[in-house]
Amino acid sequence: MLIVLAGNAAVATIWAAQPIRAAKAGAKPKRMAKIKPQIPKANRFQKNKVFLENADILKADEQLSTEYQILKGHVRFRRGDMFMFCDSAYFYDETSSLDAFGHVKMSQGDTLFVYADVLHYYGEDQIAELRHNVRLENRNTTLMTDSLDYDMTSDVGYYFDRGVIVDSKNNTELSSLYGRYELKTKQAEFSTNVQLINDQYEMYTDLLQYNTGTHIATILDETEIVSDSNTIHTTSGWYNTSVDDATFYNRSKVRSKDGKTLVGDTVYYNRKRNYGEARGNVIITDPDNKVILDGDYGYHDDNAHYSYVTRRARAREFSQKDTVYLHADTLCTLLNEDSVRILRAFNAVRFYRTDIQGICDSLQLSEADTIINMYRHAVVWSDERQVSGEEINLHLKDSTADWATLPNFGLMVEHVGEDYYDQLSGKKMKAYFDNKELRRLDVDGNVMLIMYPQEEDSTYNKQVNAESSYMKLLLKPKQELEKVSMWPEVTGQVTPLYLLRRSQLYLPQFKWHDKLRPKKPDDIYDVGDEMRQLMAAPSENIRRRAQSKTQ
Repeated sequence: MLIVLAGNAAVATIWAAQPIRAAKAGAKPKRMAKIKPQIPKANRFQKNKVFLENADILKADEQLSTEYQILKGHVRFRRGDMFMFCDSAYFYDETSSLDAFGHVKMSQGDTLFVYADVLHYYGEDQIAELRHNVRLENRNTTLMTDSLDYDMTSDVGYYFDRGVIVDSKNNTELSSLYGRYELKTKQAEFSTNVQLINDQYEMYTDLLQYNTGTHIATILDETEIVSDSNTIHTTSGWYNTSVDDATFYNRSKVRSKDGKTLVGDTVYYNRKRNYGEARGNVIITDPDNKVILDGDYGYHDDNAHYSYVTRRARAREFSQKDTVYLHADTLCTLLNEDSVRILRAFNAVRFYRTDIQGICDSLQLSEADTIINMYRHAVVWSDERQVSGEEINLHLKDSTADWATLPNFGLMVEHVGEDYYDQLSGKKMKAYFDNKELRRLDVDGNVMLIMYPQEEDSTYNKQVNAESSYMKLLLKPKQELEKVSMWPEVTGQVTPLYLLRRSQLYLPQFKWHDKLRPKKPDDIYDVGDEMRQLMAAPSENIRRRAQSKTQ
């Protein structure tokens, strides 16, 4: 038996071949004795039921099959508020399944449009398989692939042969080998060879989630984000592509174009402002200026060329042959008005280098001329010598100390033996070094001196105590005294050691801070109560002014 329905055009031929029915798995109808067209008066809104709305030609041949109808020309189906269009189709009425070919289109209201060359719809499973030149449009989102499975019960589409999702509102394109897109939540998941591309950067990974409503990308695997200004490496986090805000976890790294890096357990980054914050085991490196900052919290502003760390903060400066290890409550690097890189440290500063160590309240290191400026209760040690003052300016040349100035009071102390210390204080000091040894010392104003000259048998048996307005001290190699000049007037005395009273052993300002001295790199963190108390004490200038008012 043969049934043919047509419009005004006559049917030229009868389809003779049995079709390869892709929807067969979802179609298990009862045997029909006769195929009948849909009745126009039928309820077109039956749940999950597919109705034939239009076809120029409808054919059926029960000798070939009683399960499907053959449709041609302007074919249109309806499933609830979903319409499906094509050039030709096999329609399985009992199971509401169909195979559609040529100019396939699915539309739902004004929000969802799907295009393809081939559609296989399985009514019992409510699954639509779209093949070749597939394009799904959902408001501002377009999905393009060659193979898409669309689950109508959950409004979720799956592709598995390379797909691209374009978020036109945010000018972002995402592609991957496999993907999943939820129309209700606008959540997409991409896996294997994932790329996110927009005007500002490109993201590469193997697993990524992206929401086309919020424009937030959720990073779930090792990921690289590349732009003209920097490169980001991370394995976990999220990126708001609409405002260029991101938070990364699990030891993520931001590397600037000039080589600076920011690493932390958690990294917050804003691309528009070009700055980042990090928490937990933070490391900021500046290879050009040979500085590494680390701490528990860090901040880096690439536009302002400014970085700082705090909470167990440390700086390692390796521009010279020997590395300087520096600790303070807060450390920062910046460019001054002359574009010179400056390292600054604030509160409870401690530093260590094999040949020199120091403490102070605040410090600045200029990387252009390698000058260390130490402020407030500054103390520097080298070998058995200690130098202290309210301000110490130390110049390094070829990794060793070249000269040092103490412009606002200075005290130099060297341990001689037992309770004996060579001591020198003055209003201003300038010291010159050669091969790590002190060779010359100029003292200007209020000079006070206590010395224990070494005898020929290397023993000490007397103390020299002297005062004057000016002094120049010259030393030979191995710190042998060459000449001491004091002027214009000198007062003092020489006293045998056995006649010295304990009150005569020390100058009024004498303090020996050896307990506070860092003796290895990790000692820079040992900021105890004694050092905190020293830094909180009034400065020497304040003490002298207070003493002068009471006299």
